[in-house]
Amino acid sequence: MSKPVVAVVGRPNVGKSTLFNSLLGERLAIVKDTPGVTRDRIYADINWLNYDFTLIDTGGIEPDSNDIILSQMREQAQIAIDTADVIIFMTDVRQGLVDADSKVCDLLRRSNKPVVLVVNKVDDFDKYMPDVYEFYNLGIGEPFPISASSKLGLGDMLDEVIAHFPEEEENEEDDDIPKVAIVGKPNVGKSSLVNKMCGSDRSIVSDIAGTTRDAIDTKVTYEGREYIFIDTAGIRRKSKIKEELERFSIIRAVTAVEKSDVVIIMIDATKGVTEQDAKIAGIAHERGKGIIIAVNKWDAIEKDNSTVNKFTENIRSILSFMPYASIIYISAMTGQRVNRLYNMIDSVLANNAMRIATGVLNEIVIEAVAMHEPPSDKGKRLKIFYVTQAGVKPPTFVIFVNNKSLMHFSYLRYLENRIRESFGFEGTSLKFKIRERKDD
Repeated sequence: MSKPVVAVVGRPNVGKSTLFNSLLGERLAIVKDTPGVTRDRIYADINWLNYDFTLIDTGGIEPDSNDIILSQMREQAQIAIDTADVIIFMTDVRQGLVDADSKVCDLLRRSNKPVVLVVNKVDDFDKYMPDVYEFYNLGIGEPFPISASSKLGLGDMLDEVIAHFPEEEENEEDDDIPKVAIVGKPNVGKSSLVNKMCGSDRSIVSDIAGTTRDAIDTKVTYEGREYIFIDTAGIRRKSKIKEELERFSIIRAVTAVEKSDVVIIMIDATKGVTEQDAKIAGIAHERGKGIIIAVNKWDAIEKDNSTVNKFTENIRSILSFMPYASIIYISAMTGQRVNRLYNMIDSVLANNAMRIATGVLNEIVIEAVAMHEPPSDKGKRLKIFYVTQAGVKPPTFVIFVNNKSLMHFSYLRYLENRIRESFGFEGTSLKFKIRERKDD
């Protein structure tokens, strides 16, 4: 099951970014005492009492503002609201209940999403609690007093947030259906690919970048097997963003990747692979998803005998952190090689869920160690006692050693390569955890 998504929304300058940073433990969001500082949504993975969720920090909402930046932030917040499973609505006890709070509250009420009302900047509970009661007038439940900067009251607030998380059984019917997210820059052909694979124009196809605003789920049956394809809004580098809708698309891709089993990263053959493609691919790589790189518009390229090799070499160079990814050259417009994607998806799904018996796995590692002696430092040599597979999706291995500090990343890469040579694992990342045996 995918992680729940929690969005923090409210007027500008009520402390949303401060709360975000306090929950994360890092200063990812810019905190400044000026309304409108957080213009772009920032997301992060949070853990609370063994519950994992994705937290979205948004720009402030000014319901009646005609300012261009504030209107973009309003659109950004709306997308966060649409995406979220639970919404933290943040207000400011120092400013009190203002008309804009009521208007934001109306917006949230129409979303039909669970809303946790939070009153921030309550640094002294005895002093400010009478002012907190005023926020009952919003009519959306009990206000939770907190101080984001002092980290007061966050536990009670988070307990209320996780109480609204969707039950796992809700989507049990679709749990066994492979979910495939299609991500990439705007206008690369994501919607065209979905339409070609499902045989109907389910998604709007246009040459205007950013046509697909929402992540759209489409169920497709191919040769008796069902798949769910998730078409997402395109992602652009911030310096290239011209229209407000494109500015807010990345969270669509993040949540789509989060709930997917396989990610198809689409690259425009006419423009080549770019650093932005690498950033998009990194979202899927970090989350351990099965990955297929689909180079679209291949029919529009003039080719010779070395075109495929040169393009593949360029992809491998820029996406060097994921050499395991499968690559296919397609045309979503003509349908060239599109049907081959189904076999690739099935193969990547199988590799992402593959389990290796501990005995067989250790035979491979013992042989690898015999061929290439482990590193040493100051007379102490790394000893590998045994290896076991701890999980799948992605395949995760635990290596028990005498001293974790002696496991150099280059030797770990060597072991990974030997495991891949023996078992394949094409299309999926492998995760390794190093443990000292005395910790067992």
